[in-house]
Amino acid sequence: MRSVATLSSLHVHHLVFSKHSVSLFKPLRTLPRISCSSSLQFNISFAPPKPKPNPPPQLDVPNHQHHDNDDSFVADACSGTGQLFIPWIVRGEDGNLKLQAHPPARLVHALADAKTQNAKKKKKQSKEKQKKESGVVTSAAEDRNLSKAARRFYNENFREPPQRLSKVLAAAGVASRRNSEELIFEGKVTVNGSVCNTPQTRVDRARDVIYVNGNRLPKKLPPKLYLALNKPKGYICSSGDRESKSVMSLFDDYLKSWDRRNQGLPKPRLFTVGRLDVATGGLIIVTNDGDFAQALAHPSFKLSKEYIATVEGVVNKQHLVAISKGTIIAGVHCTPDSVELLPRQPDISRPRLRIVVHEGRNHEVRELVKNAGLEVHSLKRVRIGGYRLPSDLG
Repeated sequence: MRSVATLSSLHVHHLVFSKHSVSLFKPLRTLPRISCSSSLQFNISFAPPKPKPNPPPQLDVPNHQHHDNDDSFVADACSGTGQLFIPWIVRGEDGNLKLQAHPPARLVHALADAKTQNAKKKKKQSKEKQKKESGVVTSAAEDRNLSKAARRFYNENFREPPQRLSKVLAAAGVASRRNSEELIFEGKVTVNGSVCNTPQTRVDRARDVIYVNGNRLPKKLPPKLYLALNKPKGYICSSGDRESKSVMSLFDDYLKSWDRRNQGLPKPRLFTVGRLDVATGGLIIVTNDGDFAQALAHPSFKLSKEYIATVEGVVNKQHLVAISKGTIIAGVHCTPDSVELLPRQPDISRPRLRIVVHEGRNHEVRELVKNAGLEVHSLKRVRIGGYRLPSDLG
């Protein structure tokens, strides 16, 4: 105990952390057998400091860019935690190379712009993905970077408003409007995952997801077609009666080759604009545009229709006057717009009449000729409004 107390009372001037100092402290384990005095002193010296790393080579830098000494630049390049910042070697405006601890300003701006653009692009892609998964298709105006006023102008003037479900199905070529209504009543049509039984339901083809008999209605509409047909005798203008020859059967080859000629477009559903009886030939327009057909065939638009009637016997002035006075058809007095006797041709022995009407009643021309005491041998329509039958159409 005495020896321990003696050590604690020593006045130690220096400490040595070297191999020699460690060996000096080893005999302390036998302190009870050593008598020490207060006059004992240790010869302690410090270990040599670690060598400093060589500073990076100094480049030719303009005078105003030089530091007072190399150590100051190295200190600026290193943080207080000892983390080393790699110096940047850049070329100044004067063309000389210089050494600096921070990246060039133009590089910092470029990295910031790249991060901003990537963030905007990812945000836009995520929005488009969400819209695609939800079945929403944006219009052309929404895809462009347009202002709100421009998008509003597009939606008010160019974008199609919501339409009745039956009309949308008919325009897509699913079936006629009447047959489309039957499909809706039977519960075979779903809108956005729910069964719809109301044909008058307003739907937006670009936004709503519509299924018919388990098949999704394509987003693309078939192109509008307007075909002129020189209808032969013996054909009816209806596609429902399969026992009789229909004018629609004349388009079978055209529709069979549709997928080969129009890849990616749905096949159109064609129908005739108005009708001609089975014994009448001539011009009939076939289309898939319902609005166009309505404007062409409805009597309220009063489009004139021109017929060439070949009659039996001899035509005199009294016959022409009788036809011009008109006749009553289905309780309505119908009068033609004009009646004209055409000059005889060498290859045609029977007289021909040009009759123009606008009522469009059933068998109107035949009734007018019959009321005048004449018999129709053949009847051909050559014009509907401004559309005339081409002379070279077989």
